[in-house]
Amino acid sequence: MPEHQTPLIATIAAGLMLAYVFGLIAHRLRIQPLVGYLLAGVVVGPFTPGFTADLPLAGELAEIGVILLMFGVGLHFSLKDLASVARIAIPGAVIQIAFATAMGAGLARLLGWSWMAGFVFGLALSVASTVVLVRALQDRHILDTERGRIAVGWLVVEDLAMVLALVLLPIAATVNSGVEVPLTRILFSILVTLAKVSVFVTVMLVVGRRVIPWLMHYTAHTGSRELFRLAVYAIALGVAFGAAKTFDVSFALGAFFAGMVMGESDLSQRATEEALPLRDAFAVLFFVSVGMLLNPAVFIDHPLAILATVAIIVVGKSVVAWLIVRAFRMDNTTALTVAASLAQLGEFSFILAGLGHDLKLVQSEAYDLVLAGAIVSIFVNPFVFALAEGRGRRTAVVAAKVPDAPRLTTLQGHDVLVGYGRVGSLIGAALARDGAKVLVIETSDSGRNKARQDGAEVLDGNAASPELLAAANLAGARRLFVTVPEAFEAGQVVQQARTLNPSLEILARAHSDAAVEHLQGLGATLVVSGEREIAERMVERSRS
Repeated sequence: MPEHQTPLIATIAAGLMLAYVFGLIAHRLRIQPLVGYLLAGVVVGPFTPGFTADLPLAGELAEIGVILLMFGVGLHFSLKDLASVARIAIPGAVIQIAFATAMGAGLARLLGWSWMAGFVFGLALSVASTVVLVRALQDRHILDTERGRIAVGWLVVEDLAMVLALVLLPIAATVNSGVEVPLTRILFSILVTLAKVSVFVTVMLVVGRRVIPWLMHYTAHTGSRELFRLAVYAIALGVAFGAAKTFDVSFALGAFFAGMVMGESDLSQRATEEALPLRDAFAVLFFVSVGMLLNPAVFIDHPLAILATVAIIVVGKSVVAWLIVRAFRMDNTTALTVAASLAQLGEFSFILAGLGHDLKLVQSEAYDLVLAGAIVSIFVNPFVFALAEGRGRRTAVVAAKVPDAPRLTTLQGHDVLVGYGRVGSLIGAALARDGAKVLVIETSDSGRNKARQDGAEVLDGNAASPELLAAANLAGARRLFVTVPEAFEAGQVVQQARTLNPSLEILARAHSDAAVEHLQGLGATLVVSGEREIAERMVERSRS
């Protein structure tokens, strides 16, 4: 039987299987699963013995993950949100890029490199990964908060700056070679890039805002879930690809704007749910592909240089970002979140360093340092976030005024409602009409504001946090409603709640029979499945 040449299948299968194994090990060791995904990439990379995955294919698969991830972020990020953080994100990102570039250039000079090589090296160290940032914010349920929006807006500005940098690097290479380049040519290149970005944004805001929501509504009215799901993927990937090829912006930026435009449609929540499965799978492949780039020998050849590079990324950039955010009179929790968000490298770092190497602006050692710095910084980023969150909580206790700090409620005999989205808000409004005392635990600003309007007391944060559940006084509560759609997160809440109050009535929401069994097994009194309830109501009506 002839041997099948299946590099695509082999790359996906090996990447996902090893990511699963190493992810489980990481979870068992109580560290972030993404650390396991990175190690899986090292195992299947070209620098370690055994099976070697196809690196170019892995990179392209990873790009799909970036596109879907940024599309999902855009769905929750309105133009109003972008404008609200612009006063911090724009100057903050520009100043931080300048300082990080200067620090990188200083290290390059100590290593004996030219100023041009130092500039490119520093520029590569100045930008962070959107994928790592968004995953970190999502894991902590702060993506929809003000500090989450500031961090995302900051990286959007960084991406725009890197688009301009990629255009100018070839001109810098020409100048570096001794060829005189007219100032008019440089200015013309800058203007062309800015014009392309401006045209793209204008097209999305003028044409896209009308066409994309119309397409989604038209597809929804066909009644085909398959076509609706296909429309979500087609728009996300199509706009990202078209933006990159036509306007020379990144896939991530194109997908972000596509999601932001679609987010103005009332179908955005459904689009988010449809994009989740593929998004998560391909996001894992992103981390695997990053791990594949690393040659472990670099740690033996250049240990001190790597240590200095990591220090700039994790400490230098974070300190600068913290100072900038505090200078804008934002609270310490927000400053620490933004600082932790930027303490890593990502996609543009590889692209800049690779282009700089191809143009002979930097030596191969610079590319190796950028890769090693990226791997180490992504590896330690979850710990940086944990440290920042711990510092933020301690500051909140001292200051006694940070809104994120959970405070013990004085309510007794109350109803605790986890999540105030489409389902939670309907329950909350009904409980308010019945005169019940309601405490809502919610992560998003919009959900918290709606809950307060409905007369509920509100706690900000992830209900799976033991501290937050303790602050909700479940021991003195009457009922607990768990309305979050994710079965895993809901299960964590149900399990802890049952431990805190064995007699508490717990009502939860589920999307499948497996989720119903899972939540009942963890202690839920009643689990409501949407499809089952609809069927029972329709049958009940038919018999009346």
